[in-house]
Amino acid sequence: MATTRSTGRWPRLASSSVADVWTTIAADAALESPLWEQALRPQHERELEPVFSRLAEPRFGLAVETIYEGYLTHYGRPRLFAPPDADVALLLGDYLYAHGLVRISALGDVAAVARLAGLISLCAQLRADGREGDGEAWAATAALLADGDELEDALASLRDGANASEAAALARASRGDAAVRSALAAHSRRVR
Repeated sequence: MATTRSTGRWPRLASSSVADVWTTIAADAALESPLWEQALRPQHERELEPVFSRLAEPRFGLAVETIYEGYLTHYGRPRLFAPPDADVALLLGDYLYAHGLVRISALGDVAAVARLAGLISLCAQLRADGREGDGEAWAATAALLADGDELEDALASLRDGANASEAAALARASRGDAAVRSALAAHSRRVR
């Protein structure tokens, strides 16, 4: 990987290009476990479409897409991976969640780690309850990851049964209607 430099166990991006994001996620997974390497889609079958990193600050892009790939592994169609069965999908998704949180913690932003961990928990709750709003929660969290004071209230409302309109409005106010609409459309194509 010509565009990465090693920092301990995992390579870290030297630039934030989209190709680097996918190369890094795939390469790190392959280094971590032969099981993850075997679950990688062939190069020509990978769908390298960023979804929520487009709403986040560039420094968060790799971590957001790593965690989102874990989410898709649990609840949708992953872009880089094709796990052979449900057990591998569950373990791979958990690995990607953890790895994305490690990436965020390496940036030294403890609040961002907490926001993303809260997002993972909230989306699992929404899925378990059969409720809508995961896309809006993702959009708001990605858009307000660095400065999420307003985010906490919107996500707490969603957790308590409110609809996702407050989270969606926050994302739109931060990143614009077109960007949020595009991210939500890409999300809806990927989730079950």
